[in-house]
Amino acid sequence: MLLIAVAGLALAIWGWLIFFHGRFWQAGPILAPVAGRALDRRRCPDVCVVVPARDEAPSIRQCVSSLLAQDYPGELHVIIVDDGSTDGTGKLARKVADPKKRLTVVTGKSRPAGWSGKLWAVSQGVAEAARLCPDSDGFILLTDADITHDPRHISTLVAKAEGSGLDEVSEMVELNCKSPAERMLVPAFVFFFALLYPFASVNNPRSRTAGAAGGTILVRRTALARIGGIDSLRGALIDDCTLAARIKHGGGKIFLGHSCLARSIRPYPHPHDIWRMVARTAYVQLGYSPWMLMGTVLGMIVVWIVPMELALFTHGTACLLGAAAWVMSMASYTPTLRRFNLMPAWALLLPVVAAFYTLATIGSAINHHRGRGVVWKSRAYTDTDGAISTYIRSEGNGAVMNRTMTGDDIG
Repeated sequence: MLLIAVAGLALAIWGWLIFFHGRFWQAGPILAPVAGRALDRRRCPDVCVVVPARDEAPSIRQCVSSLLAQDYPGELHVIIVDDGSTDGTGKLARKVADPKKRLTVVTGKSRPAGWSGKLWAVSQGVAEAARLCPDSDGFILLTDADITHDPRHISTLVAKAEGSGLDEVSEMVELNCKSPAERMLVPAFVFFFALLYPFASVNNPRSRTAGAAGGTILVRRTALARIGGIDSLRGALIDDCTLAARIKHGGGKIFLGHSCLARSIRPYPHPHDIWRMVARTAYVQLGYSPWMLMGTVLGMIVVWIVPMELALFTHGTACLLGAAAWVMSMASYTPTLRRFNLMPAWALLLPVVAAFYTLATIGSAINHHRGRGVVWKSRAYTDTDGAISTYIRSEGNGAVMNRTMTGDDIG
């Protein structure tokens, strides 16, 4: 009877997820490309692209070149903030050909107490954007230094924002999926992200669900000013979703979709590369709460692992209910696999992948309680880091919704 009850619970959860959870399993919206010639130059708002870059020598030139090659007909500035790089990132960026003189490389200043490193770099880039376009009511495009952009990308983003009256347009960029580790784990990352932040719910003004993917965030400067600017986010370790929550909960309209015009070129060749990415902020998402961690682990086991176990190792009603839940989970994963051009058979590994992400979340908690905190690009943040600690306690639960996953650098 206990097995039947657990199987019934798993099946009920999956029934709710499939039919009442924002259609998370769908492939998600994809913006149709818009060429610059389709836009009216006289009505094109200024766009300043801000790229925080710390030790990004392998990718910075490709990123900058793709941004300078945009066919956007309006005023465009590309601002690279060299955030204390030790590998010559700033020098490589300055060497990119810039015949239209649209590139500015800012040497980042030392990080003040209470700021996350990336947001401090972004803040300096936004300040430079205000200097270059002091009277502009246009847009800031926040993107990462490991992303390349199709020439139509900025025109497409601006067309969506202007046409739909949006304050923020964000896209999950295309991700590397070449190595065995990437094929096994990266599509599941996108799938879990959509489960936690259903795109349809994010895009629904009546829903309080807010999310964004840090690889591409086009935000109106007026909307950014309305929430207090980047300064209001300075302690956020999960900055993309926090920014989206602040804008949406402040009355703004946001959009989250998939991109066919921007691609991450950062490789994750081994499982431990993805483990480090997840463990970096998973426990932050849980508000550093052991109780939230316990609930998350239990939920992951019931939803992802138990159905497979019941289907394979029990019989009778428990087996049938478990098999039904397992089939539903695999069916929900298929559209994501199709997006990555992978065979549906990869869905059989979903319980194993879920176990991997669950263990990485536990590893994130262990790192925190050992005093290692959040470490990224040789920079560490801990729960005692002044305003960062205060921000997490006061804003983390509501603004970021206590989710378990993030992908600031992968997405």
